[in-house]
Amino acid sequence: MRHHFIAPSLLAADFTKLQAEIDLVNDSDADWLHLDVMDGRFVPNITFGMLIVEAIRKMCKKPLDVHLMIVEPEKYVERFRDAGADVISVHYEACDHLHRVVHQIKATGAKAGVALNPHTPIHLLEDLIEDIDLVCVMSVNPGFGGQKFIYQTIPKIRKLKELITTRNTRTLIEIDGGVGLQNAESLLQAGADVLVAGNSVFSASDPKATIRQMKEIGKLEILV
Repeated sequence: MRHHFIAPSLLAADFTKLQAEIDLVNDSDADWLHLDVMDGRFVPNITFGMLIVEAIRKMCKKPLDVHLMIVEPEKYVERFRDAGADVISVHYEACDHLHRVVHQIKATGAKAGVALNPHTPIHLLEDLIEDIDLVCVMSVNPGFGGQKFIYQTIPKIRKLKELITTRNTRTLIEIDGGVGLQNAESLLQAGADVLVAGNSVFSASDPKATIRQMKEIGKLEILV
């Protein structure tokens, strides 16, 4: 039986009390902490880089799921791994030589993820799916938090799940953007393994309870 994961997205947290927000995640039923690295080039926003990831690593007890929304990610893979990333995802759209970058990530000991923008079809991963540890299906256009979920994502998840099942790989399906209690069940039923939740967690009146509810919706197993 596959585990399912909840990965709160730090992008939606209050950065004026970063330690407290990370402590909240540490003390919750969340499995990973999702970190969105944006460069102002691949996406029209800038967040943080290796130094902040390194600081977060010192505070966070959960695996760090680092999502590189940047151009030329191959220049920074080793540095993000050194900073503490456990999973490193790069965008299909940002890599001219995706196979090389995936194996570069794996060589560091991190799990290798590939993120797909909403307009990028699943079939483009057919020749590489056996090498990918995680596919991050973007359910909003990357670059900003708080966007509305794109519901065409659900049939896209089903197509990806079919590809993974057909090839008999252990690739995880991660969904990032507009995820919350209102659509978690549909996403899990479609085949999602990892739910990235930002505003739905950090803007909730009780973030820990929200994470717990998201686990219970899919009857998810809490990893010890």
